[in-house]
Amino acid sequence: MPGMEHAISKSVLLAIVLAPLLGAIVAGLFRKQVGRVGAHSVTILGVAVSCALSAYVLWQLAGQGAAPFNENVYTFFQVGGFEAHVGFMIDKLTAMMMVVVTFVSLLVHVYTIGYMAEDDGYQRFFSYISLFTFSMLMLVMSNNFLQLFFGWEAVGLVSYLLIGFWFKRPTAIFANLKAFLVNRVGDFGFLLGIAAVLAWFGTLDYATVFANAADKIGGGQTMEILAGHSWSVATVICICLFIGAMGKSAQVPLHVWLPDSMEGPTPISALIHAATMVTAGIFMVARMSPLFELSETALNFILFIGATTAFFTGLIGMVQNDIKRVVAYSTLSQLGYMTVALGVSAYSAAVYHLMTHAFFKALLFLAAGSVIIGMHHEQDMRKMGGLRKYMPITFWTSVIGTLALIGTPFFSGFYSKDTIIEAAAEHAHEAHNWIATYGYWSVLLGAFVTSFYSFRLLYLTYFGEERFRHAHGDHHGHDGHHGDAHAHDDHGHHHGPVEPHESPWVVTLPLVLLAIPSILIGFFTVGPMLFGTDVMGHEKLPLPFFYGVIDVLAGHDVMGKLAEEFHGPVAFALHGFAAPAFWLVLAGFALATAMYWWKPSLADKAAKLFALPIHVLNNKYGMDDLWIKGFAGGGVLLGRISRKGDEKVIDGAIVNGSARFTGLFAGVLRNLQSGRLYDYAFAMILGLIALLFVLIRYWT
Repeated sequence: MPGMEHAISKSVLLAIVLAPLLGAIVAGLFRKQVGRVGAHSVTILGVAVSCALSAYVLWQLAGQGAAPFNENVYTFFQVGGFEAHVGFMIDKLTAMMMVVVTFVSLLVHVYTIGYMAEDDGYQRFFSYISLFTFSMLMLVMSNNFLQLFFGWEAVGLVSYLLIGFWFKRPTAIFANLKAFLVNRVGDFGFLLGIAAVLAWFGTLDYATVFANAADKIGGGQTMEILAGHSWSVATVICICLFIGAMGKSAQVPLHVWLPDSMEGPTPISALIHAATMVTAGIFMVARMSPLFELSETALNFILFIGATTAFFTGLIGMVQNDIKRVVAYSTLSQLGYMTVALGVSAYSAAVYHLMTHAFFKALLFLAAGSVIIGMHHEQDMRKMGGLRKYMPITFWTSVIGTLALIGTPFFSGFYSKDTIIEAAAEHAHEAHNWIATYGYWSVLLGAFVTSFYSFRLLYLTYFGEERFRHAHGDHHGHDGHHGDAHAHDDHGHHHGPVEPHESPWVVTLPLVLLAIPSILIGFFTVGPMLFGTDVMGHEKLPLPFFYGVIDVLAGHDVMGKLAEEFHGPVAFALHGFAAPAFWLVLAGFALATAMYWWKPSLADKAAKLFALPIHVLNNKYGMDDLWIKGFAGGGVLLGRISRKGDEKVIDGAIVNGSARFTGLFAGVLRNLQSGRLYDYAFAMILGLIALLFVLIRYWT
């Protein structure tokens, strides 16, 4: 058979997934024996091995025509006729995810050497991020829903440990608990979806479920959730699964945990936001495309949620002053773009944007961390300015990441982001419904919003007056959170004028290595991965990159229509200069330039003029209040009412009340038992008189 000589080895796959786990175990359990150097060495080696082997597997699949791998490697348990396995499904989608996860994780590991240099939890941190990588690999490599759920929960657990890494900080503990609890809401829906799959298919194996999806749930089968109300089985399963994705991939209204995850050290912010955790939901929906294609309702629901997230969370990023939080809200917005692509059945565009976004978003986060190092742990952009001459490498890599993020033609972000906008436009043209139109305008106007907050960050941080020379001692962000106090145990306090400096090479090298794919990877992969052509778009490939992996119904194939108009990456980029999105990007750039570089006084005037909407955005539309004071506070209030009811009614009236009544009644009876003979004789006489009265009254 063709490709058999390049068959994927089970041993290689086991090495890919177990190497980071081994590193995590050594660094975590034997941290005293191996020390700091040993901890970072063993974890970096483990992730490097995993990255190299993942690249080899992708080369086998994409370059050598190897057949996809789908085998069970271990039987977890067997109950009756049901078996649960640990197994791997390795196709081009999986292999691409493996390379992205391990490559970004490897650079984050190297970056951490410099960033966490003097932190007391150095070895513990390396153990956690290596365990995070293992968990994400188990998630993407799984061939069944149970293993997917294991990886799903494992990344949630490790993210909890990492967000609250500085566990002596109340804000960090609040943030990791918030992330954990919000994700439990999504995971409850996810678990219901998996249970429904098991109920209708009798198995949790991907291949079996996908092969039988059309027969089992594609023929209009219904179920009764409430008596008398029938629901489409496909819709119920898909919406439940997507609720899980809403939690992991931080979609409105389950997005509230992601900005607070900034309480963890910057390297983990990059890992959570770029390559692991938040990408899990996007990957899962793309993997489940044979199921989601069977429910138009579920796809419309996904499109609406994604469009809302893409536009409205981006608006919040426009008013943030903490450098990491601007990038965090950017992540929320870009995840919304990916979700919109899923909703219009452009699954390949969603995972393609996932890939390009992983590089430039990791770059932007790590660059923000480099600024924080150079600014002695300051995160408030209002206390920065003029840093480009002090931190040239950080500055230029930030510029590259920004140009990729806003979708500048020829940069990687352009090819993925513009494809999503075009796919949304095509879907709106074909669908003729308000959700499709809403989705298109949300991602289109989002281009303006993205451009504005991205250049606002650049201008406030790297241009203009050197405001840090006037800042003394107060190193708190706009919302009262401490700066990223990771070194020297200064906990965010620095006395005297700040003197910025470029970060060490272990910090700047990952920036450079991430900047390269942020520029180039889109140009060289857009044709093969999205449109089924060679690199330059001249010839059609025998099979599309995601053939056999992503299933799209003929009536939903927006990517097929876009492929007819694709004439190579150069023509695509040149056409991008005339697209509406590019002009909106220019408008955002012009407005940010005018307000934060040319005439900064305009920003103060705008703040006064738009005080109300800015207040709404700073308050995050009240979503935090809804969750904390509404749902959580309502639960606490309900608990207090329940406790009072328990104390007053159950304990007070029923339990203690019945005891008091029995005691009172017994006291009355006790007085009748005097022990005196004449009392008993008198009582007998009274009883006899009463009996005679009854007999005379009713018998005569």
